Amino acid sequence: MSEIKSVGVVGAGQMGGGIAQIAAVAGFATTVFDTAADSIARCEKTHNKLLARAVEKERMTEGEASDAKKRLAYATDLQALANADIVIEAVVENAEVKKQVFTKIAEMHAGKRTILATNTSSISITEIATAVGDAADRFIGMHFFYPVPVMKLVEVIRGLSTSDETTQRTIALAQQMGKTAVPANDRAGFVSNRVLMPMINEAFYAWMEGVAEPEHLDEIMKLGCNFPMGPLRLADFIGLDTCAHIMDVLAEGLNSERYRPCPLLRQLVVAGRLGDKTGRGVFEYSAK
Repeated sequence: MSEIKSVGVVGAGQMGGGIAQIAAVAGFATTVFDTAADSIARCEKTHNKLLARAVEKERMTEGEASDAKKRLAYATDLQALANADIVIEAVVENAEVKKQVFTKIAEMHAGKRTILATNTSSISITEIATAVGDAADRFIGMHFFYPVPVMKLVEVIRGLSTSDETTQRTIALAQQMGKTAVPANDRAGFVSNRVLMPMINEAFYAWMEGVAEPEHLDEIMKLGCNFPMGPLRLADFIGLDTCAHIMDVLAEGLNSERYRPCPLLRQLVVAGRLGDKTGRGVFEYSAK
């Protein structure tokens, strides 16, 4: 089983940047690619800030932070990922966009043993793998959780053609990154979102139907179920548009209308109230 020494990440947003950071800290030569130069610049700035903060909090030494920075590279040319042993995609949660990305990556890595991994949180691994042709045995789901440097879990999802070797190498990589890798089967939403999103959706229905006010719904779930964050607050944190999109993916993938987003959730999304990222969702965030 060939050793992974270098990691390529497609997408310099919060998820991609977080994946790149933990890979570099774990000792892997890591290259982050994004088509947008401003996203790349923002990603590098964020890495520098978070590594400096880790030193301040004595979670790592200055030498360790400096070494991690040296292992990080940034690119706006996809060819920069040509020699990576694994390429992890972390772009927008859209099947067609992901397939377009992987068509190019698979062509670049034809004939190699490069692992092709997607960070999708809900889309079928087997469906995305149709874009990589003969490389489907090297294609796998590697679902990290936000914020990536903090959350320990990685859901590892095999597609229909994913090989045992690819699965074993991916699990080993996640462990080297300091994560706990837990397998899930290739069904819409996998485990985390299959269970979590309907609960969040039901909280919106309870609010819409007047069962309780949002802050009271969240307080009951925190105190009664020992959740660290109420479902409506969590929806704001994730992004209401993301929640609605995942519910639609579940409805399509599981062929059941019961997974469709609550009308109130859709209404908030249409109004542009997306949660933390816009400063207003279920709740208001004056700091934004």
